[in-house]
Amino acid sequence: MSAPQETRSLLPWTADDPYVHALRTGRGPLFLRRSDGWLLPLDVERWCARPDEADLTVLARCEGAVLDVGCGPGRLVAELAARGRTALGIDVSEAAVAHTARLGGMALRRSVFQPLPAERRWGTALLIDGNLGIGGDPHALLVRLARLLAPGGLVIAETVPVDVDERIQVHVTDGQGTAGAPFPWARLGTPALLRHARVLGLAVDGQWSVGGRCFVALRTRSASSSAEPPNRTAVISSQRARKPSADSPVASR
Repeated sequence: MSAPQETRSLLPWTADDPYVHALRTGRGPLFLRRSDGWLLPLDVERWCARPDEADLTVLARCEGAVLDVGCGPGRLVAELAARGRTALGIDVSEAAVAHTARLGGMALRRSVFQPLPAERRWGTALLIDGNLGIGGDPHALLVRLARLLAPGGLVIAETVPVDVDERIQVHVTDGQGTAGAPFPWARLGTPALLRHARVLGLAVDGQWSVGGRCFVALRTRSASSSAEPPNRTAVISSQRARKPSADSPVASR
C-alpha cells in the first residue's frame, strides 16, 4: 500500500507518524479509520514480507517495464528486480522508498500525479494493496495511469473482495491514540472497477482471486502502427541517479 496520504503533491511526514513507524518496525497494528469510527486493518506484516502466492500471480502477468504505484516497502519491486525485470516503485513516503532500496529495488519519492520517468513507455502499472484508493478519485487515477502506459499497456489492480464503491475521508491510526492527518481515499470492488473501465475504454484482460484477494487486469487501447513503440532503454536510464535523494530514484547499495 502507498503512503496513505498520497495526493497530487508530496505532504510532510514526521518520524512519529503511525504509517512510518509501522514500516520501520515491519509490524502493526495499523488501521484506516473513517470519521464514523469504522476501522480497516492494514496488513503491514504481509507488505513487509516476501511476495505471497497472490502476489506471484500478479508478477506473472506483468509485461515490459513495471511501475508499482504506491509501492510501500517494496516487496514487488524487489522481487521483479531479483528476476532481472525492469521495475520502479513510486511512493510519497521517504520510509517506503528507503525500505524498497534496502530490499534491492529501485524507488522514487513522488506522487503518481507528478511528472514521472518514461511517461507513455511503461508496460505495466500496478495498483496493489488497496492503492486503487489513492487520491480518493479512481477515475482520475485510471486516466493518469493510461497516460503513463505505452499503447496496449496493462493496469493490474487489487480490488476489495465485496461489491463496494465509496469515497471516504480517513486517517491512519495505530489504534492506540496515535493518528495521522485525514485524507481522501476510495474503496472499489471488482464490479465498480469494471464500470470505471467501461467508461474509460479500458478492456478487461483478466479477473482472478487468490487467498481471498481479488485482482483485475485492464488493457489500454493499442496505438496505430505509426505510434512510437515502448522504449525499454529509456526507462532503465531514467531510473538511474548519481546521488539518491528525496526526489530521485533510490538504488540499493
